[in-house]
Amino acid sequence: MPEPMLDLWVYLAASPLLWLTVTLLAYLAGVRLHEAAGRSPLLNPVLVAVALVVALLQLTGTPYERYFDGAQFVQFLLGPATVALAVPLWRNRAEVRRSLLPLAAALLAGSATAIASAVAIASALGAAPSTVASLAPKSATSPIAMGVAEQIGGVPSMTAALVIATGILGAVAGRPLLRLAGLADPRAEGTALGLAAHGIGTAAAFQANPLAGTFAGIAMALNGLLTAVLVPLVLGLFR
Repeated sequence: MPEPMLDLWVYLAASPLLWLTVTLLAYLAGVRLHEAAGRSPLLNPVLVAVALVVALLQLTGTPYERYFDGAQFVQFLLGPATVALAVPLWRNRAEVRRSLLPLAAALLAGSATAIASAVAIASALGAAPSTVASLAPKSATSPIAMGVAEQIGGVPSMTAALVIATGILGAVAGRPLLRLAGLADPRAEGTALGLAAHGIGTAAAFQANPLAGTFAGIAMALNGLLTAVLVPLVLGLFR
């Protein structure tokens, strides 16, 4: 890097707002690419943004701690964004009421399957108990998953990485797999994405259909509660 540009980078890097700006620009670039590719799930905006930010951090040798000093403002907005999910829920409340019974059955079956499959596969492959415990809550949203992992002997940082990977994989592969299975109902699609891929899956559901996004938001929230209850029970069966 030429010296004038290096001096400019050192000056900019001293401000936490640099990494907030980088994060937002990376996501906007991801959105543009996603739209330019006809909303292809392979170019999910979150996946593109993560790749761009990681590449820049590697290129500049910036430690994660410095990056997070600025990016934490985005994390703060997760709270208001989650509360804002109540708006489409209220608008679609009649449809939600009509679907309460199948929604409850899908949540219970899906949450139990997500936990049991992860624990069973990891145990069969000889993973360490701490790894199995870190994997078990991977389909819940990050704060809940990390808290559950810590309580059952997992590694919260590993769980956070697994949660993000699960969310991105679900957002990328979820809708094509559902189409392959012949599922086109937005209620079923949203429930599956929100349950299996938490916030990232919910965002993908909203991009596809507001009704799907509504059911994804409900599934994400209730799956967090179910995960906290079911993970210790499922782990007990494998010990």
